[in-house]
Amino acid sequence: MNKTKKLTITASLIALGVIIPQFFHIFALSGKIFLPMHIPVILCGIICGGINGAVCGIITVFLSSFITGMPPLYPIAISMAFELAAYGLVSGLLYPKFKVWLSLLCAMVAGRLISGIANAFLLGLAGKSYAMGTFITGAFITSLPGIIIQLIAIPAIITILKGTKLINGAENGN
Repeated sequence: MNKTKKLTITASLIALGVIIPQFFHIFALSGKIFLPMHIPVILCGIICGGINGAVCGIITVFLSSFITGMPPLYPIAISMAFELAAYGLVSGLLYPKFKVWLSLLCAMVAGRLISGIANAFLLGLAGKSYAMGTFITGAFITSLPGIIIQLIAIPAIITILKGTKLINGAENGN
């Protein structure tokens, strides 16, 4: 895939990553539960490669924070930037070598671990604690509907895109 196409797709997915959560907020659906920002970032990693995916994750979070105030900058947007960068990077690095499911699962685990580390560090700087129970609840229990949506939607979207020839197989040009 050429650089212009990758840049265009990355920018489009950043825009979706800012716009889609707004629909969830309009209908009072929590981003912490449904994780609407994650899907465009993971798709960017799979389609455009790990570097573009990581950049997409960072820019999406901060752009959304600056434009809409959601997520709040400290500590949520900062920790989410690390988390989403990990999703984009890991999904993009693994997808050329593995199936979408394995790439997706590894990205989801890596992103959540990075989020936990970032939250512990950032909250520690503020003199607050970040308990393991808080991490488990936020990363796996509260967000379970979003995790399920990702596990269904992302492989389906990739299959559709490959079927329409909008993207090639696992050749995202990392």
